[in-house]
Amino acid sequence: MDDARARASVAVVDDDPAQRILLRNALEAAGWAVVECATGEEALARGAACGLMLLDMRLPGLNGLEVLARLQQAARPPRVIFLTAYMDLRDAVAAVKGGALDYVEKPVDLDELLTAVEDVLGVPGADAEGAPPPGVVAESAAMRETLRAVRRAAPADITVLLLGESGTGKEVLARLLHAWGARPEGPWIAVNCGAVPPALFESHLFGHERGAFTGADARRAGCLEAAHGGTLFLDEIGELPPEVQPKLLRALESGAFRRVGGAEELRSDARIVAATNRDLEADAAAGRFRGDLYYRVSAFPVRIAPLRERRDDILPLAAHFLRGSHRRLSPAAGRLVAAHDWPGNARELRNALERAAILSTGAVILPGDLPPAVARPRADADPAPGGVLVGDMEAIRRRAILEALEKTGGNKTRAAELLGISRRSLVYKLRSYGM
Repeated sequence: MDDARARASVAVVDDDPAQRILLRNALEAAGWAVVECATGEEALARGAACGLMLLDMRLPGLNGLEVLARLQQAARPPRVIFLTAYMDLRDAVAAVKGGALDYVEKPVDLDELLTAVEDVLGVPGADAEGAPPPGVVAESAAMRETLRAVRRAAPADITVLLLGESGTGKEVLARLLHAWGARPEGPWIAVNCGAVPPALFESHLFGHERGAFTGADARRAGCLEAAHGGTLFLDEIGELPPEVQPKLLRALESGAFRRVGGAEELRSDARIVAATNRDLEADAAAGRFRGDLYYRVSAFPVRIAPLRERRDDILPLAAHFLRGSHRRLSPAAGRLVAAHDWPGNARELRNALERAAILSTGAVILPGDLPPAVARPRADADPAPGGVLVGDMEAIRRRAILEALEKTGGNKTRAAELLGISRRSLVYKLRSYGM
């Protein structure tokens, strides 16, 4: 098996042959290549090259924690999810400290397990340009198109401007531009232009020489210099102080700059990614932002839609945020979460679910655990395009899912293909409908 195929495969490590067969059949039906191992020693010999290992805690010979410890010594260890009927709190803490991603209790819920595998390795067989990378949720057409734009821009080294409301995930996409670009091993330097005091911003960005101002006791390199050979992320660039804008423009056009108080001209070969939640074009037209700098940083603009415009991402994001807490939404809570507009976008959703996970008394989050603004649905439902109410749209989607499942004899993988969504998205929808 070549390296690329191995990294996209799953090792199933369990001394119970029936359990291995069950998991292998489910994984292969979903499109994954599977390597079976019966012992810890076999896992180290045959499963270490896989991208993900489903590892039983209790094994003959080396136990699961011992296997995990040895795997972590490798240059590229597989990610590990523990499978066990015996996991106690001490084992769970030891597993996470040892580098495990998660654990799943036996008997295994296959839908939950396949969702966890997709979260780690992505969707098998998906279009590489539009498929979300591990850890990124993109079930909606809008988010997949955004990912396609990011993939196209990444290797070109062009300046990218990410446009989106607060909380939509601009920094996540900026990090993808860095990871998918020509210099992923280079430094990643992030600057929040709205968080640095204006009087200190020039020094923060370009650095300063000793004695340049009161308190400058030593020479200091700035963020642009530190980002040489890597990526400089200018978050909230619309807040950039006016006096710094012409100097940044010169640095972007020529790569040259001077430290504050310095005469020496320095150069930085850093890829620039900027982001804003403002209408920067309108700000430039009104004179609130330099027009020439706007045109320079917006060479490749990428818009990120707010969460209310990509509702197919809401429940998958919710499940992603809840994974570490081992909580899940009840069907009623899921419907409330899916119907909320989330003006604070993914950041608000994550904070609301973290609060709900703390308030819940069991593994299932109920409507009463959600923030009041989410738990109280609006009396007037917003009409969807074409005058269809949100509730009507949900009924239409529910019928479509039922018809797809009926046509495929209950096979979720084939039903998802008919619906044009991922299996993971179908599972989330089934749970939200209580099906």
